[in-house]
Amino acid sequence: MQPLTRNTANVPAALPAKILQFGGGNFLRGFVDWMIDVYNEKKQADLGVLVVKPTERGDYQQWRDQEGLFHILTKGLRNGELVNESRLVSCVSEIIHPYKDWQGFLASAKWDTLEYVISNTTESGIRFSADDRKTDAPPKEFPAKLCAWLYHRFLHFNGAESAGLVFIPTELIMDNGVQLKSTILQYADLWELGEDFKNWIEQANTFCNTLVDRIIPGVAKEALAEAHQQVGFEDSMITQGEPYHLWAIEAPAAVQAALPLDQIGLNIIYTNDLTPYRVSKVRILNGAHTSMVPVGYLYGIETVREVLEDEKMGAFVEQCIFDEIIPSLDLPEVDVDKFAKDVLDRFRNPFIRHRLISISLNSISKFKTRVLPSILAYHAKKGQLPKALVFSMAALLHFYKGEHNGQPIELKDDPTHIAFMKDAWAESDSSEDSLKALAQNILKWESAWKQDLTEVSGLHQLLANYLIMIEKEGMPIAVSKFLSA
Repeated sequence: MQPLTRNTANVPAALPAKILQFGGGNFLRGFVDWMIDVYNEKKQADLGVLVVKPTERGDYQQWRDQEGLFHILTKGLRNGELVNESRLVSCVSEIIHPYKDWQGFLASAKWDTLEYVISNTTESGIRFSADDRKTDAPPKEFPAKLCAWLYHRFLHFNGAESAGLVFIPTELIMDNGVQLKSTILQYADLWELGEDFKNWIEQANTFCNTLVDRIIPGVAKEALAEAHQQVGFEDSMITQGEPYHLWAIEAPAAVQAALPLDQIGLNIIYTNDLTPYRVSKVRILNGAHTSMVPVGYLYGIETVREVLEDEKMGAFVEQCIFDEIIPSLDLPEVDVDKFAKDVLDRFRNPFIRHRLISISLNSISKFKTRVLPSILAYHAKKGQLPKALVFSMAALLHFYKGEHNGQPIELKDDPTHIAFMKDAWAESDSSEDSLKALAQNILKWESAWKQDLTEVSGLHQLLANYLIMIEKEGMPIAVSKFLSA
């Protein structure tokens, strides 16, 4: 099978670099670069990408050998139909490694073609370190590298406003654009780069907050031969993603007009407020995940897809989403029913194996942020409790008992959370009275819930009833009785 190059793939020469991209992992390749490539095709645009290796390990030499080319496979369900597609992405023009060519990296700051900066350096990538020095080549943290690069650009263009850039970070943190700008300014102060430079950062550059969502698991080693056969090339950078994707961007009108990403048929949204999209993701997608995990695990199921494929568990999850979570929301900006159907397609994806025990990490805090708001909002709107979500809470308590069918459960959470639940269960002898006391004890756990949940009318009694049912009957029978009630 032939190697992948622009010659063997009959792809035109590299485009001029207009995007500086920090990172080249699966997510950026299968999300941002894929979208930019579609944009170039649909808009007959010429956005080339200069990829910067943000960490010292590795050098992307195989990607250089492929002249920036790679394939993205899209596998999963779209509107209930199985999808298995491939696309050759050709927008990556150059690749630079600042740890091996720091001066070359700084020299790219002089390129007048560059207009945008995109990054994905993990949730911990946008951070400040007082240990980074202006003379480091390079400094350790990503914002420090970027600050040094921007200062070179500022000096080269004599502070011209036209040399400013649009920053579109995709790190999964709140207000990622605001935080990136703030961290760059911290370095400007630390390195005493002057007020003129700081004013240029503030006035000539635009920092956008974003929300991104697409699972890009990549291609497993054992599936590489089949993937190469599908695309017809040996591709060392091939990756794979699910059909679903969302890129919501808070950006001023000028950015929207200059880069109309929302006009290419993909789920890219420009907005003045990311809040509705963040809330829908947390409450529907993440909330459904967190609700199903303890129930499904104690039911005897291993993966998310198997939960949806089981008739009773699938019905339970749909009740959580459509009958309880969605009615608790007030998000006119978002098509929540469409989003929920997309979520179920994602859960059923046969190409992604999500183990419930893996998703159970930090379930106490996840329940507090993802599920509890739906319980409280539903109660406030309806005057009654969402029974499936409360049943899930009872299952969560049983999960943190730490054993199931005589086998230990590998709990991964804050040690204080694990210890509190262990102590609570140690005081229970599984009698109805002790389980009622357990329910009350947990609901009064203000350090976890940030409030006394015994004050929610009817919650203690309903939670205790479900605790008793699960303890006496076991999860499979308890779910059956719950659904038939």
